[in-house]
Amino acid sequence: MTPGRRLGQHFLTDPELLRRIAAALDPSPADVVIEIGPGRGSLTAQLAPRVARVIAIEKDRKLARDCGVRSADCGLDNVEVVEGDALKVDWQALIPQSAIRNAQFKIVGNIPYSSEVAERIAAAPGGKAYGALSVGVQAACQVELLFRVRAGAFRPPPRVESALLRLTPLAEPLIRPEDGPALRRFVTACFSRRRKQLRNVLAAAAGRPAEAASAGLAALGLDPAARPETLPPAAFVRLLRWSGRL
Repeated sequence: MTPGRRLGQHFLTDPELLRRIAAALDPSPADVVIEIGPGRGSLTAQLAPRVARVIAIEKDRKLARDCGVRSADCGLDNVEVVEGDALKVDWQALIPQSAIRNAQFKIVGNIPYSSEVAERIAAAPGGKAYGALSVGVQAACQVELLFRVRAGAFRPPPRVESALLRLTPLAEPLIRPEDGPALRRFVTACFSRRRKQLRNVLAAAAGRPAEAASAGLAALGLDPAARPETLPPAAFVRLLRWSGRL
């Protein structure tokens, strides 16, 4: 099958990389794996023998059909292929509450992120790559950049190198899901002035006088002269709460 440009399709064809990706998921016989964008089912075939069930969600109608046929040909009767957009799937209809109580869920996806974007997501405070994207993801997940994937491992090769990320949801996320947009706006405003001192950054982002911002930072144990790029995600959440916007 010829990959479609409209959907930015690049098929991972390197067998060793497929095995490494499957192993990175740390699959167990009780797991239910949700695979987003299975394509022709190459990774699906690696995962299905090692887990209880694979739910493969594929937006491309022809690929969804091919993935189902390949799974059947390989005797993988624990694979369910769902044609649709993973962002619009009715999860409650797809996965009954009874199944959720008795299984551990893992998600894997061929998400087209370059290694540069992966580095930004995984970046630690103080580095050049650290920014609003880092804070937003790390407020909800532990992030690990596992390894890079050369362009030649895909067909057709993308123009950039890719990377594999492992995101493990925090047992106690720093914010609730519904507060994500507020954190995103606040952190983006702060990093738009990343080389300014915190007292000025906070005053602008929170709409408070500089004196109030300095007092708030002092009360939170933060240096008013520090830069936003030095703060860990938890500090941004504390500042957002102080601002009254959370």
